[in-house]
Amino acid sequence: MPIGNGGIIGAANNPTSTTATGIWSLQEQLKAQKAGNWPGPILINFLVVAGGGGGAIGGGGGAGGYRTSAGTSGGGASAESQVAVALSTNYTVTVGAGGSGGTGYSGTGIASGNNSVFSTVTSTGGGRAGNTGAAAGQTGGSGGGGASFAGAAGSGTANQGYNGGAGSNDGLAYGGGAGGGAGQAGANGVSDGGGKGGNGVASTITGSSVTRGGGGGGGTWYNQAAGSGGTGGGGNGASGINGNGSSGTANTGGGGGGSSSYESSGTVGNGGSGGSGIVILKYPDNLTISNPGGGLTLSTASPSGGFKVTTVTAGTGNVSWS
Repeated sequence: MPIGNGGIIGAANNPTSTTATGIWSLQEQLKAQKAGNWPGPILINFLVVAGGGGGAIGGGGGAGGYRTSAGTSGGGASAESQVAVALSTNYTVTVGAGGSGGTGYSGTGIASGNNSVFSTVTSTGGGRAGNTGAAAGQTGGSGGGGASFAGAAGSGTANQGYNGGAGSNDGLAYGGGAGGGAGQAGANGVSDGGGKGGNGVASTITGSSVTRGGGGGGGTWYNQAAGSGGTGGGGNGASGINGNGSSGTANTGGGGGGSSSYESSGTVGNGGSGGSGIVILKYPDNLTISNPGGGLTLSTASPSGGFKVTTVTAGTGNVSWS
């Protein structure tokens, strides 16, 4: 008769890897205990930035929405609560692409940025700029700038970003309004130039301070001063005859810069495209992240302090921890 079960005489009970729904395996319990999260779920810090909006004739694009549990969120909001996850469970991640800039007087192809997602957290894409002819900037994570000739500013989303600036209908430049940033509103266009893009917000979730979520600068109608992009990836506005706005920087959610034009030339420049967003996840270093089914571009680092940081720069798919 075999001896097992702590010395009790009887059939030995062999361990099994099968677990019932809602029951943690011994290995999962030990990992959670080491992470300081037992009993209970694993807590994940996050930064989720959406894609920036496209620029157009005059107006700059708004920055993508900015939400985080590890510092100040967009629009001056406080840090959000961490996201609770269970081991061996899939959670959706999407990195929003930036919106395209407008071409021609009609602003063909101009678009707002796309949303970024981690689990229950969704950041709203940046609002596209208003095109020429006093068109208004669009609402987004941060609002798009209004077009030349008094286009109204687009509104930002609460706790994600700020409003854009309005376009000017005064003077020779007819400056375009700038896109709003995660940390500051976009400036209005003025009689002699485009507005400056709203600044973004700095985060140290990766261990280094990086600013993201800058709004696109406003362009000009005539050859006057263009607005610069906001810190954190905002594209610069254009000046001169038919100048092209600069695109927002990739993986910052920066808005695209506004273009310039000269009415008698018969052509116009192109607005800059918005920069793509980013998703950053910080979690205890005894855990391992995976991307079941693929679809995401990610990299993982292990800075000091007992944490790992995974940066997702493109795609849509799932992540899971073990």
